[in-house]
Amino acid sequence: MAVSDTAPFQHQHYTNWVRLRTYVTLRWIAIVGQIVAVGVAVLVYDLTIPLGLAVAAIATSVLANIAATFVFRTNRRLNERETTLMLLFDLLQLGALLFLSGGLNNPFAILILAPVTIAATVLHLGSTLLLGLAAIGVTTFLGLAYVPLMTGDGVHLGLPGLFLFGFWVAVLVGVGFLGLYARMITTEIHRMSDALSATQMALAREQKLTDLGGVVAAAAHELGTPLATIKLVSGELLDELGDQPELAADVNLIREQTDRCRDILRSMGRVGKDDLLMRQAPVEAVVREAAEPHLHRGKDVRLTVAPDVADIARQPSMTRHPEIIHGLRNLIQNAVDFAATRVAVQIGWSETTVTLRIADDGEGFPASVIGRIGDPFVRRRRVAETLLNRPGYDGMGMGLFIAKTLLERTGAEISFANADGTGRDGFASGAIVTVVWLRTRIAPESGDAPAGLGENRHLAG
Repeated sequence: MAVSDTAPFQHQHYTNWVRLRTYVTLRWIAIVGQIVAVGVAVLVYDLTIPLGLAVAAIATSVLANIAATFVFRTNRRLNERETTLMLLFDLLQLGALLFLSGGLNNPFAILILAPVTIAATVLHLGSTLLLGLAAIGVTTFLGLAYVPLMTGDGVHLGLPGLFLFGFWVAVLVGVGFLGLYARMITTEIHRMSDALSATQMALAREQKLTDLGGVVAAAAHELGTPLATIKLVSGELLDELGDQPELAADVNLIREQTDRCRDILRSMGRVGKDDLLMRQAPVEAVVREAAEPHLHRGKDVRLTVAPDVADIARQPSMTRHPEIIHGLRNLIQNAVDFAATRVAVQIGWSETTVTLRIADDGEGFPASVIGRIGDPFVRRRRVAETLLNRPGYDGMGMGLFIAKTLLERTGAEISFANADGTGRDGFASGAIVTVVWLRTRIAPESGDAPAGLGENRHLAG
């Protein structure tokens, strides 16, 4: 057994999640801040800066915002290239304004980190690196060339050389660290969001199948009586039409078609019934239902009851939750996919717990990922070997993540391990997954006999 997935669920990028309106609003806030900063510097602190050029730098940002508002729809979502160009423009515009107001001696130089951090959260790696390199270039240029800050009486305002160098290093470290940090956190959030979406889709699908099975079973139950009545009446008519062979043949055809309807309804309602008896079933029956799609895939899948269970006749019942069936089905599928020849599914219980143990005779979980099994998008390192055994396999761990998430929602505790090589676990090698529930979590009446049929419900027309 190895890390498997239910489908090639590709991680998507989120560049086009941000609307143009958001960027325009943020830029207006930055423009207001720049105007206030320049006004306070000139009017309050009497600093001498090239005011005309500073106003021109701010005006370019104003014009860019106005143009973006009139040329594009405000609810437009920007693509990768457009987002990169907008952030690059903001970085260069800020650099120009800092150049006119003391370079790295200006404390607002720390704002160079903002475009890089935004890029790390919404852009691909290549675009993020481009913005990061541009920020490093602008920062280095501002440390070497700038218009000095002067007071009204000609005093030069500037940091000592050592402090200026330290600030340059701090900005460069901030570009690298904040960019990496923002990207790692954002990527993790996106992956978890993707994985949870896949889990919800799988659960919704299983719930629909379960509901459909209940509706079909209820229909079969409700139609049983009228079909039996038709057959009974047709039998009586057949007895009375012995001297009219043509009519007797028609009545006999009605009887045959009635039997056919009965058989069809029984086969359609085989999987589940919308009654109390099928809402809860013996543990072995629920596990067998989960394993059924994988019992005939070329591997020997054996379902057994643990030999140390003293009272097999008192096998507990469990609720047929879609989460349980789909989660167990994923675990058994994973075992069958990576088993050499055999998969053992062992069921056990005690007075307080129900335990399910799934083992196979494959290579086991890779040592490089066994500590992270159950996390989404976990890739094993033996990629070439995996692709050889399973063409088209993407190996992102989605199957085990979905199974673990669904089963934990029902109160299960899941552990992953490899066989110890002694054969004591049933196989000399392979993976072992253990699922343990408290009996009170999966079936409050687990110690009692299964309840009888519930009251029939009218089907909505």
